[in-house]
Amino acid sequence: KTGTDGDLHDVVLFIALVGSILRFGSYEQDNNTSNGKEEIEWIVLANEGYRLLLTSKYGLDAQPYNTDCEDVTWETCTLRKWLNDTFQKAAFTEKEKNQILKTKVKAEKNPEYSTKTGNNTEDKVFLLNIQEAEKYFESCDERELKTTRYAIAKGAWTSEEDDYYGNGWWWLRSPGIISDDAADVCNDGDVDGLGDDVLIDRDLVRPALWITL
Repeated sequence: KTGTDGDLHDVVLFIALVGSILRFGSYEQDNNTSNGKEEIEWIVLANEGYRLLLTSKYGLDAQPYNTDCEDVTWETCTLRKWLNDTFQKAAFTEKEKNQILKTKVKAEKNPEYSTKTGNNTEDKVFLLNIQEAEKYFESCDERELKTTRYAIAKGAWTSEEDDYYGNGWWWLRSPGIISDDAADVCNDGDVDGLGDDVLIDRDLVRPALWITL
């Protein structure tokens, strides 16, 4: 569609309806490096006009929340550094990086436990927290997450149950019941506020980010 800038913007907004899929950046997913990286598919979680909140459709990697068993928060965990350094460099071109907005990421409490949260951060790439996972995915079915072949090769656990075959567990940034646990989402889509030990390296990484149009 051609016309005024307003017309073109309306088209972009229509394409980026909440729940729709956008392709942005690329990352190894089929575990066949000979054919190059695959485009990343993102679910549009929120559309605020000139910026969109996205989270990956698939679990893209398997990483520990923190590489040492210690009291940790999103602010201090190694997964935060990995997302904003290693992952960002691997997944996006310089032009794409410029579209990703640095965002104030709130250190909200675990709704069930009084575990320390650390401070708010500013990140380009982050994880959803418990509240956001329940806000943007209204049911367990919507929170179920499939695993890429590459993530499986990196050690991601996947379910072999008929009802949840191929689903993995994915990290949230919220603290768990104690400070060396982090919350996650189970293979059946249930939010686990108790969390997993931060050293667990079989949970999936499901990045989230805001981009500008």
